Order: sequence, then structure tokens, then C-alpha cells
Amino acid sequence: MPAFFVTGTDTEVGKTFCSAALLTAARLAGIPGLGLKPIAAGCEKTPEGWRNEDALALIEAAGTDLAYDLINPYALAPAIAPHIAAAEAGVTLDASTVAAHCRAHLPAEGLNIVEGAGGWLVPLNDRESFADIATALSLPVILVVRLQLGCINHALLTAQAVAQAGLPLAGWIANAGPDGMNRQQQNIDTLTARLPCTRLGCMPWLGDTPNMQAAAAQLDIQPLLAIP
Repeated sequence: MPAFFVTGTDTEVGKTFCSAALLTAARLAGIPGLGLKPIAAGCEKTPEGWRNEDALALIEAAGTDLAYDLINPYALAPAIAPHIAAAEAGVTLDASTVAAHCRAHLPAEGLNIVEGAGGWLVPLNDRESFADIATALSLPVILVVRLQLGCINHALLTAQAVAQAGLPLAGWIANAGPDGMNRQQQNIDTLTARLPCTRLGCMPWLGDTPNMQAAAAQLDIQPLLAIP
């Protein structure tokens, strides 16, 4: 079974939540999995070092005992664009190095995830973006779409950019926010008709501290398992 690169229509759209739900769904089906968050901007200082809540959520969902630095090798303190945070910290980000790390630590079996930061074209440096990591890894892409005004345009533009990168769009997830969306079902229907991939689920708002088993139940991972 392949690994997948998870991207979103923007930042704060629920990429990590949906990634953790996918990993939980796999575990409930008896399928191992691992989630990597190679670059995270927005970390807190702990006695063990800088820690990012998204990376910790992926660790918990996968139930892995791998060292934190293997899951999140680039933990950048300020919650700002990663290339700016890296430059301020004197850290060099480049797609080939990040991809090599992911390649070295992604298991050969199971349902595995590499999660980006922000959206598809968020910069890594002055010439590369997160899209270059996915391209270097040749990973199918899962798109998380926050259901809010403008999501149709953002989703279709992202799907177009993924296709231009030569990568398959393996599936998409509709993720509802706490306030709902005017004409939400009509927007979901439009995206279902226009996005060139399977809808893996429609995630309702499950509260600020959602039950991950309940979240996993909203998703269908079978289309992902069928990808050669």
C-alpha cells in the first residue's frame, strides 16, 4: 500500500485532524500506519525540546514509539510561514533533504502519511514549495477541503496544481467547521462532481476535542487501500 501526501486548501483547514482520523481508521481495521510531519512551524518549548501539536497528534493516532525527531525533524518555533521561520532560525529547508528523510522512515507496509504545512504551494525556500516534497516522493495526494465560502475555487485550483505536478489526486475530504456553511451540501455536491478523485468522507464538526474513533468512522479508507 502506498504512502500519501496530505495537503489542504489553506492553513487551519483540518489537515492534521483528517490525517489522524485516517491513521485511526487504518488501526481500527488492523492496518499499521505512520504519519510524518517533516516541517512544522508553531512549536512549544518542552523539557524534551520543541514540540508541535500536529506532530504529536499524528504520533498518538499512529501509536508509534519512534523518536519525535524522526516524525518532525524541522520543529520551528513561531507559527508563521515555514520558510520565514526557517530563515529566522538559520535553518535551510530543501525538498530533496526533506524527501530523503521521509523516504528513510516511511514503513514499507501499511497506510502511511506525509503531512504538509499550510497549502500546496507554501514556500520552502526562494525556489521550492511543499509541492516539491510531494513530487520528490512521487506520492499520491489527499486534499482536505475546509467547508467555507471560497472552498470550491481553492479546491479546484489546488487539484489543478497537483495535476500539473504530475501527481495523482487519491481522494479528498470535506471538513466542516464549527459554524457550518451556507448551502453546505450544495457545495459538497459541486466539489464531488468537479474534483477528479474519490470523496473519502464528509467530516462533521465534532467539537474542540473530538473523539478520534468517531472521526475515523466518517471516512472510507478502502479507495486508498486499492491504489497499487
